[in-house]
Amino acid sequence: MTQPNRRTLLKSTLALAAGGALAASSKAASGPAESQAPEDPPGASSTTRFAINIEMWGFGVPFMERFAKVAELGFPAVEFWPWRNKDLPAISSACAEHGLEVAQFTAWGFVPGMNDPANHGRFVEEVKASCAAARQIGARKATIVAGNDITGVSQAEMHRAVIAGLKLAAPIAEDADVMLILEPMNIRRDHKGHCLYGSPDAVRICREVDSSHVKINWDLYHMQISEGDLCGRLREGFDQVGYLQLADHPGRREPGTGEIYYPRVLREAWELGYRDFVGAECSPTDPLVAARRLAAAGRW
Repeated sequence: MTQPNRRTLLKSTLALAAGGALAASSKAASGPAESQAPEDPPGASSTTRFAINIEMWGFGVPFMERFAKVAELGFPAVEFWPWRNKDLPAISSACAEHGLEVAQFTAWGFVPGMNDPANHGRFVEEVKASCAAARQIGARKATIVAGNDITGVSQAEMHRAVIAGLKLAAPIAEDADVMLILEPMNIRRDHKGHCLYGSPDAVRICREVDSSHVKINWDLYHMQISEGDLCGRLREGFDQVGYLQLADHPGRREPGTGEIYYPRVLREAWELGYRDFVGAECSPTDPLVAARRLAAAGRW
């Protein structure tokens, strides 16, 4: 047998090293969750308990069939947007059948704005109805939105109106034991013209309302775009965090597709004492791949 010379050995060694590096790179790109066997339910292996937003995770099936899809992925909860166009008894039955909870839903949206005192009467009545809906489906939290800018009205005035409206609604939420979670948006990318963005104003508003049942829907996607410093802001305002949501940025897809290192952020939330669901309000690249990436972010 011919003995290999030094040049042949060197070429072979380099080829092996390149192959190993390529394999390692491929594995790192896929992420730890994607290395799981396809039959493993990724949501069951996560430290963080995620609630899948079944408006954005459509799975290509009708709304009521999405509960089964979430359960198949191993996740423990769902969230959705308005309840008025939903079959609440069917939702309750689907959750019971598949062992799911409703983490939260939208009780009051962008219009009419809560930042206009003229809408407070309607807002209070809708909070009453939404609390009843929440009790019917076993949800403990409901999102409320402040409203879009009003021509000729300063942001300070609009925020004072939001505080006044929340003070009217707080006793209703307390009696029903349903937490109203106020969601700041971002105005750079998704909600131009909205009157509430970033954490400082939301924290100030909720502290002034001073209710155990009026807190913040702290959407980390919106916060990243509005202010960054996700862990630092969480520490500063954690006493007013009622619920966490996430999506990566840019793209508003699942963790692992953008610039946010969610394992670090979710670990920070855990260390601060957060133990509730984290809403996955993101558009999945593919439900199974997204579920694995989500679970990986939640294991830190």
